[in-house]
Amino acid sequence: MIRLAVRVPRSRAELVLAELAVLAPAGFEEREVGDLVEYAIYGAAGELPDLGELRALVGDALVDVVTTEVPDDWEERWRHWHRPLDVGPLRVRPPWEPGRPGALDIVIDPGQAFGTGAHATTRLCLEALGELDARGPLVDLGCGSGVLAIAAARLGWTPVLGLDHETVSVAATAENARANAVEVVVRRFDLRHEPVPAAPTVVANLLRPLLEALRFEQPPRTLVASGLLAHEEVALPGLRVARRLERDGWQALVYQAE
Repeated sequence: MIRLAVRVPRSRAELVLAELAVLAPAGFEEREVGDLVEYAIYGAAGELPDLGELRALVGDALVDVVTTEVPDDWEERWRHWHRPLDVGPLRVRPPWEPGRPGALDIVIDPGQAFGTGAHATTRLCLEALGELDARGPLVDLGCGSGVLAIAAARLGWTPVLGLDHETVSVAATAENARANAVEVVVRRFDLRHEPVPAAPTVVANLLRPLLEALRFEQPPRTLVASGLLAHEEVALPGLRVARRLERDGWQALVYQAE
């Protein structure tokens, strides 16, 4: 078994991941290596993406490509790498890990889609959601594997709408919502050409250029925006920053309507 990994700057990681989804729609293992983000996939020789095609997709964002042979016990090691994440009342866990008594359980199979809640930006969004008054409609913009949408439904928001430009993410969110027995409506969405549907609460785990491109049918009462480096600022019309949360060089901003 071979592990193939690409390393890219943190600031361009999410955009690169969207491109990589073409080669591996089942998703990538994600981890931080210093100031870089590494996306890895496992497979036998001949099953992995072509290196030339991989380099072409990532383009000038590519810092390094790393291939390593994986020991026979790789599956057990891989499982050990994916641990439960506890944030306030929520527990995000892979299927083989137990639930926590009294916790609001979110089960995500890391082999099915990228985005298991482990990244700092997702943790910050979960923390912010857990502190808000969970009522009324919520929009999860850039829903990925559906962690935040499912968390919102678990916490009490309804209805929950998940939006993403990638068809792989739309399918993953829908599948994970069904597996967790929560109601989440999911559809494709192009934020560069469509306004964000009106909702009192919006969560957007997106990089700064995408956050700056947001247009709203109606400004939300509360916006949780993550995907920002700790030094970055985003000014959004009709909204003011009410709170900042930071972790591992990333931050989430909680905006309130002016």
